[in-house]
Amino acid sequence: MRVAILGTGAIGLGAAALLTEQGHKPVLWSPSGTGAAALAGGAPLDASGALTGRYTVAVAADARAAVTGAETVMLALPAYGHRAVLDAVLPHLAAGQTVLFSGHLSFAALYLAQRLAERGLHLPMVVWGTTVTTGRRTGPTAVRMNIRAKVDVAGLPAGEGGLALSRTLFGDRFVPRDDLIAIALSNVNPQNHMAIALCNLTRMERGEAWAQNENITDAVGRLIEALDAERLAIAASFGATVRTVREHFHLSFHIPEAPLGEMARAMVAKGDRTLAPATLETRYVLEDVPFGLVPTVLLGRLAGIPTPLHDSGIALLSALYGRDLASANDILPALGLAGITKDELRARMR
Repeated sequence: MRVAILGTGAIGLGAAALLTEQGHKPVLWSPSGTGAAALAGGAPLDASGALTGRYTVAVAADARAAVTGAETVMLALPAYGHRAVLDAVLPHLAAGQTVLFSGHLSFAALYLAQRLAERGLHLPMVVWGTTVTTGRRTGPTAVRMNIRAKVDVAGLPAGEGGLALSRTLFGDRFVPRDDLIAIALSNVNPQNHMAIALCNLTRMERGEAWAQNENITDAVGRLIEALDAERLAIAASFGATVRTVREHFHLSFHIPEAPLGEMARAMVAKGDRTLAPATLETRYVLEDVPFGLVPTVLLGRLAGIPTPLHDSGIALLSALYGRDLASANDILPALGLAGITKDELRARMR
């Protein structure tokens, strides 16, 4: 299957390697025009980690070339780039295609559905609670990657189509969820990254080289699990089935369930030396606060569930950064959610 991958960071490159391994034909497009220059020149994609190999991948020159003829169009870039990239590919999407969000944040699938409806076009969409691969770019054409054991998936409209397509493309590692709300509340990265960033901010600001999991101490682990309790309460109010953060770590990193500080130490003992952000200009804050935490707070408000830790984290990081991070979300204002009720939102999400 031909799959257009919009984004050439570690997630896009990892997806391209895994798709090629599965027998599919990925086509990469770099929205910035620079992320795939070496690959466009004919250099192979070098993967290491969970996959080891050299892969020949196609590179598209522009948005139109990327999506034309693709059976699946996959967004694999930070959420702060979603609206601009969706607007770029919107004129070129066509009947018969499916759009896949890896992973889905801030109800971006609703935004695309609204814009497509203006064209009189309705395309099925697949949304994941997180990315199927993790990793880091280690060079212009190289990525070191991990592959998750389980990823939550739903469709818009709700149904089983998203599960079947995800498994066809990336293997039997997907768990069906009811709808976009369940997916929004399945993503634990925003809460985890906020806790890590808040508790290690000076390391980031000073540009230190520091290992992330070594610094998920018992105290940081307790903060993550307290944030998780707020997320789980919101999910329960909506009747959504989601995993706990401990279950997520267990399935993603293949370690026994325990208090989160212990799980982080188990990852370090296995040799995990993943480096954490060494700058304040990191998606841990600039993506996850506006596009992850803010929508969670919105869902909590609609459900009548207090979110004091989420609210405080948004306020503290906004003060630390000297800007209103919530206002950076350019998707929510376009959805017309003012005055919407919990039941009305649930209906739209399905």
